[in-house]
Amino acid sequence: MSLRCGIVGLPNVGKSTLFNALSNAGAEAANFPFCTIDPNIGIVPVPDDRLNKLEELVNPAKVTPAIIEFVDIAGLVKGASEGKGKGNAFLSHIREVDTIIHVVRCFEDDDVVHVEGKVDPIRDISIIDDELLFKDLESIEKRLERLKKESKSGDRAILSKLKTVEQLHEHVENGNPVRSFEATDEEKEHFAELFLLTDKPVLYVCNVSEEDLPDGEGNEYVEKVKKLAQEEGAEVVAICAKIEAEIAELDEDEKKMFLEEMNLDRPGLDRLIQAAYRELGLITYFTAGPKEVRAWTIKMGWKAPQAAGVIHTDFEKGFIRAETIKYDDYIALESEAAAKEAGKMRSEGKEYVVEDGDVMLFRFNV
Repeated sequence: MSLRCGIVGLPNVGKSTLFNALSNAGAEAANFPFCTIDPNIGIVPVPDDRLNKLEELVNPAKVTPAIIEFVDIAGLVKGASEGKGKGNAFLSHIREVDTIIHVVRCFEDDDVVHVEGKVDPIRDISIIDDELLFKDLESIEKRLERLKKESKSGDRAILSKLKTVEQLHEHVENGNPVRSFEATDEEKEHFAELFLLTDKPVLYVCNVSEEDLPDGEGNEYVEKVKKLAQEEGAEVVAICAKIEAEIAELDEDEKKMFLEEMNLDRPGLDRLIQAAYRELGLITYFTAGPKEVRAWTIKMGWKAPQAAGVIHTDFEKGFIRAETIKYDDYIALESEAAAKEAGKMRSEGKEYVVEDGDVMLFRFNV
């Protein structure tokens, strides 16, 4: 399965610089609002040391990492929900992503213009949240109007939908995002087709100065964002987009030296990608053979047939069993054959819940 993350934020907070660091795609970054008009898209390999270790042991012809897609979406201003700035395009692009990476500026620099005049990450977050809420409210009200007309028939299913959407309308009207609306799976189906913007999970990225690395500790702006995120149940990653862009241009040896000089154990972008996985409840399993060692992304809690379906739908339809080795056992025993001989390869059926790091071989018949 592919993961699509939309990078959002007010103009001039460092979104395009972050995108450049992530994808090396050369997205334009300049010191004026609306530098990004159409969304730039970058496909980025997910960093995973486990894949490298499997490669060393298996020595395959090909290695394929899991990928994550980043979309650099145009900067937003007040009134975007009414079409101001690039608002309509911005909001339509958000509908297409799995999670929102909200970049907020947490550094002072008189040479970098702030669209609102001064640095205030909580205000900046509020501006974008309000615009998303306004757009969601508009969508919900249209649905309400239609359901009220349809409910005159007395149909119980429609009346049930109407009740749920009325409750959701009150929730959003009070300034709360859809993702905090408590509803059963059945009730969520009543508004799922609206693809509401504030229903998407959010990951906050605090763009800090070099002096505030590695985690922004002590930066008053970052602490405020962390407090807000804790209340929302969201994650926060502090990075310096400018430094990350410089790191991304280095080869592996230079990158290692640079990180050591900066007293960083890994690039901030690695932490960002891992946080995005956690935010969406994603895990990785592996397939390993002489032709290819590959990482596959699935939802936490998926059973073996669902995981097999990520490779090909025929694998899920004709699923028989999954030969499974725990990653640590595979590394310790250094081969599939050794793991099998040691009794560490298990034959799992349709009810097996795949765990992060499982090395799997699927048996199927179509």
